[in-house]
Amino acid sequence: MGGEDGEDRLARYHGKRRFDTTDEPRGEGAGPAGELSFVVQIHDARRMHFDFRLEVDGVLKSWAVPRGPSTDPGDKRLAVPTEDHPLEYREYEGVIAAGEYGAGPVIVWDQGTYRPLGAGGPGAFAAALERGHASFRLTGRKLRGAYALTRFRGGQDGSGEAWLLVKKTGSGSTRGRRATPDPRRARSARTGRTLSQVNRGTPDRTMPDHGSPRVHRSEGNDHA
Repeated sequence: MGGEDGEDRLARYHGKRRFDTTDEPRGEGAGPAGELSFVVQIHDARRMHFDFRLEVDGVLKSWAVPRGPSTDPGDKRLAVPTEDHPLEYREYEGVIAAGEYGAGPVIVWDQGTYRPLGAGGPGAFAAALERGHASFRLTGRKLRGAYALTRFRGGQDGSGEAWLLVKKTGSGSTRGRRATPDPRRARSARTGRTLSQVNRGTPDRTMPDHGSPRVHRSEGNDHA
């Protein structure tokens, strides 16, 4: 964050991609539009993982979560920071071309809005992330309730940095093995497809949009 504008914050994102080959968004389109958004994508790249992204200061602050987010408060999930992504990436689902950074299929497993927990609104939330601990409430199609991100290791200039993503008790909590989806069987919240179907180019089964839940920017299961 640190005062950088959106274009500067996307420098790493642009530097890793060849946009004459990849169909990923360049980051030249959508800007902030009211409610703060989040997205969870499943990405079958060199290693299968989930990407957890929160809209912060006009970009998607991103973490790779190898085992995926859990709805069980007893689970502490490793979350490794990656480069900031453009807001258009909220809608990205497809196959990143072979030979490109992150080659492999991607689905939007969950999407929705979030609100920071605590006083001060989005600016205070960005500062909380800088300090290494932030709590927020998700209102998604699959994930709901309060979560926290906590940095437990931070190397110089972000090298070796690692966080924990943890569900808080209360709304949206579950226990046991159904707390996290099987990434190979999970279906897109946008199109109903699995990773293998996206990889094969199966036409989407576009899910009806009944309207995203509306939330405010600050506040004092089915996992298939």
